[in-house]
Amino acid sequence: MSIESMSGLEMMKAMVEGKIPMASIAVTIPMKGITAEHGKVIFEATADDRHLNPLGGVHGGFSATVLDSVTGCAVHTVLDSGVGYATVDLNIKMLKAVPKNIPLLAEGKVIHISKSLGVSEGTLRDSEDQIYAHATATCMIRR
Repeated sequence: MSIESMSGLEMMKAMVEGKIPMASIAVTIPMKGITAEHGKVIFEATADDRHLNPLGGVHGGFSATVLDSVTGCAVHTVLDSGVGYATVDLNIKMLKAVPKNIPLLAEGKVIHISKSLGVSEGTLRDSEDQIYAHATATCMIRR
């Protein structure tokens, strides 16, 4: 099956299973797919020395990028083959400093879908369920 003929859910599942590569942003911001189902994805992401701000903390762009990825991919899981999407709005709240070299789980969930818009939310948490950041996103659906 070619990527062009895959539904969004089929594509996300293939990434999680390692049958196709993650998007190249997953190299810059180390992410790997953990699970994909209709309307929901979970990724693991780990900040390292490449993601620091001038003060030595993890840059806020790390959380923003990870949450943009999972909120967009969650929307992708409900789309048919040949249908695309683009984030048009991302609202993020940084709640706690992101640690270096500790794997975090990022979960994205669809909360509304229509013909032209997908709205989703995402969280970035540690293994003890502490939340580091929360986001909502609006994606334009391109049919």
